[in-house]
Amino acid sequence: QVQLVESGGGLVQAGGSLTLSCAASGRTFSSNVMGWFRQAPGKEREFVASINKSTNRTWYADSVRGRFTISRGNAKNTVYLQMNSLKPEDTAIYYCAARRYSEYLSTYLHEYDYWGQGTQVTVSS
Repeated sequence: QVQLVESGGGLVQAGGSLTLSCAASGRTFSSNVMGWFRQAPGKEREFVASINKSTNRTWYADSVRGRFTISRGNAKNTVYLQMNSLKPEDTAIYYCAARRYSEYLSTYLHEYDYWGQGTQVTVSS
């Protein structure tokens, strides 16, 4: 059983920063590709960022590029999402996800095999 657990969400004023963490566990977990998605009220879940923990290659949604940074932790199965210059439109539940047995970054929800429960990020104006 693979588990992804997010943490670090909260309430922040516009222009502020937050760092989200995702810790993966499970005996069979071997994915190098992990990502962050978000879902705002009344909207579909959308891609935010992804990383290949082996090559350190990253990819970002246009809406967050230059403001958000995805990175791997020293622990093998941890990734972070550093969010700077937050805007009210960044308010959403943020989900961590992982691809099984793939080395390729993806922006598509259906290509991720494991999901966390999500952490709420609220940006006030």
